[in-house]
Amino acid sequence: MSSNNDTISKTLIVVISLCLVCAFIVSTAAVQLRPVQEANQLLDAQTNILRSAKILEGAATPAKVRELFAKHVEERIIDLATGEFTDKDPAQFDYRSSWRDNELSTQLNKKDDVASIRRKPHYAPVYLVTNAEDELISVVLPIHGYGLWSTMHAFIALETDGNTIIAMNYYEQGETPGLGGEIENPRWIGQFEEKKLFDEQGNLALNIVRPGNASDPNHHIDGLSGATLTANGVQNTFTFWMGEQGFGPFLSKVHQGALNNG
Repeated sequence: MSSNNDTISKTLIVVISLCLVCAFIVSTAAVQLRPVQEANQLLDAQTNILRSAKILEGAATPAKVRELFAKHVEERIIDLATGEFTDKDPAQFDYRSSWRDNELSTQLNKKDDVASIRRKPHYAPVYLVTNAEDELISVVLPIHGYGLWSTMHAFIALETDGNTIIAMNYYEQGETPGLGGEIENPRWIGQFEEKKLFDEQGNLALNIVRPGNASDPNHHIDGLSGATLTANGVQNTFTFWMGEQGFGPFLSKVHQGALNNG
C-alpha cells in the first residue's frame, strides 16, 4: 500500500520548512542591507541639515552632499541639562536610539511633555555650519514633536545669535496629505525665515497663529487651514525644544557668545 502524502503531519512539515527558509532569507537580507540603509539614513540627514543651513539648494549627488557636509558642518554633542559641549564622539552616538535608553533619557511627566515625545534625551547633537572662509555662520538643531497622527521631525537653522531663524525644514512626518502634511510645503515653512524665536526679554515669542492672523512680522507664523492639531503640534515642538527641557540652556549660552568662544 502506498503512503498517503497528504497527511496533516507532512503538510505541517512542508509549511514549517518553507517558513524557516523564508525567515532565513529575510533575516539574511536585512543583515546585509543594514549598512546600506544606515548609509542612506545618514545621507538623508546630511542633506536636510545642509538644506536647513542653505548650504545646499536644488538637487545634488550623494558625493556632493558628503563633500559639502565634511567641508562646512561640524557635529557636536551637547548635554541638554547644562547646554555644555561634551567630548562624546558623534560617530559613536546614536541620537534616536538614546531616546529609548534608560541611562541616556528620562521619562517625562505629562506636565512637562508638551511635545508628546514621552522621553527626554540627556544629550543631543548640534551642527555648527561654516562658510567658504571657515567662518561660523549658523547652528542647526534637530527637533521633533507629535502632531495629529505622527511624530514630526525637523531641522531648524539659526544665526549665531541663537535667535534669528535662517530656515526650517520638516523632513519626516505622517500627517494628512494636503492638510497637516503641508508642514513640508516650501511656501509654509518659508514663513519661518528671518523670524525671531525670543523677544527682548528672552521669552519664547515665536507663535503659530490662526491662518490670516499673523500680525507680528518678527514672531508670527500663519497656521495651516484645516490642520489645527498639526499646527498646535508644531507650536508645542518649539515650546518644548526651545525651553529649559530642550535646547534652552544651550541657546542661553549661545546668546552669551558661547559659539564665538568655541
